[in-house]
Amino acid sequence: MQTTFRMDGLTGSDRPVKPWMKYTPTLITLGIIAAFAVHGRIAQPAHYNDFADHSALFGIPHAGDVLSNAGFALVAIWGWLALWPRRNSAQLRAGWPGYRLFLIGLFLTAFGSAYFHLAPGNGRLTWDMLPIALAGAGLLVGVRGDTRPGSRTNIEAIALALFAVAGVACWVFTDSHGAGDLRPYLLLQVLPLILIPLWQAIDRAPRTERLAFAAAMALYVVAKLAEVLDHQMANTLGSVSGHTLKHLIATAATAAIVWGLTRRVSNCRAD
Repeated sequence: MQTTFRMDGLTGSDRPVKPWMKYTPTLITLGIIAAFAVHGRIAQPAHYNDFADHSALFGIPHAGDVLSNAGFALVAIWGWLALWPRRNSAQLRAGWPGYRLFLIGLFLTAFGSAYFHLAPGNGRLTWDMLPIALAGAGLLVGVRGDTRPGSRTNIEAIALALFAVAGVACWVFTDSHGAGDLRPYLLLQVLPLILIPLWQAIDRAPRTERLAFAAAMALYVVAKLAEVLDHQMANTLGSVSGHTLKHLIATAATAAIVWGLTRRVSNCRAD
């Protein structure tokens, strides 16, 4: 299959994309929103804050769940140091507003989640949810910018960041009235899993980059499974709970994304 080098620095097939495929992401997004609307309110599980980790280290309660967040900050710093110098390059410029938001959200997740796990409760949960929502929004905008270089990613980053804040605020407001609704927040976790692989397939993104994002999406699903099996895994493993493992696996997922982006800019530098 013949390939061409596009102006945005990514390689892809020169075979034209079928017109109907370009509308598939929009239709799927609308379908998910409609499904959420029909489903109705999605509440936080009643015992969500009852985590299995009761370890203590240096006076830190729930030390496993708290300290396992450090990896998010390390990955964010790595990504920032590697990508910031290349932010205006043809290979990164279009997606940078989104990836910048992703890295900022990822860095803040380390502190927000640690703060929440020191004393788990809905009062602190906001500071765990908000940076995660911002990171998800940034990832969507970043990949969207990569696959549609002409899109206004600065405006899209601001718009989705505001949606992330509004989604968390919606949960806070509804939860304070005894009917917490997670749907807007969950939307920013579900959409990247579906839209990113789809955008990359339509755009025929480089194989290495697709594999990096695919690995990240798979690891994220495994992390969510570990979260659900928090107590069962703690009973089986003894010293490590499922939620602690969730943080570590999710860190690996974000590292895969940053690795894929750093490979892109390093390959272009080598060229």
